[in-house]
Amino acid sequence: MLTVVQVLGMSSEDEMVSCFLSGELSSQRFGQNLRSHLAAAGQAEQLLTHPDLSDAGANFARRALLAATRGYGENRDLFENFPPEVTWTRALLSADEAASVRYLEYSYWVELSGGSRRPTDAAARIKAGLRAFDVSNEPFVDAAQALIRGERFPPLILVGEKQDNLVCLEGHLRLTAYAIVGFPTDIECLIGTAPTMGRWAQ
Repeated sequence: MLTVVQVLGMSSEDEMVSCFLSGELSSQRFGQNLRSHLAAAGQAEQLLTHPDLSDAGANFARRALLAATRGYGENRDLFENFPPEVTWTRALLSADEAASVRYLEYSYWVELSGGSRRPTDAAARIKAGLRAFDVSNEPFVDAAQALIRGERFPPLILVGEKQDNLVCLEGHLRLTAYAIVGFPTDIECLIGTAPTMGRWAQ
């Protein structure tokens, strides 16, 4: 279990949505679909790469984009059973705290971690050459090497009923890369809490 995380300050739904989309834009798996929806909405990538959180119109456009691609605010896809009212904070996790974060309940991440949904178990299996559903582990290795080179990653997005039992909402690859290199630094994240988050973060 996590102890008390180091809270940096309050965050917001708008910052979470912006952070989520920024993370997916650079994703090999989700980036192209996101760009397609951006184009269909007549929006430039600058909406995601240079977000202005004081611009209500831009915030609305980003929420609509996350709804279209991932079901945000529509109780479907990734965000099925996700609470409508969530308190968001910016925080730093220590190595021990980050190692206690669980993957979401999804078959690939369950398999990759050997059933535990723990990033440290997934890291050990990746180092041993084990794959989940025969999917290449190369993206995890590449991300770990980027960390070793000193690259900084966007914040992870984590959620739970309280800050002492968190599940990863966005950033599974980055969380796994941190685990592969042994969580060398405190990890910046956005944490969302809600009394009913347990319906999503099981």
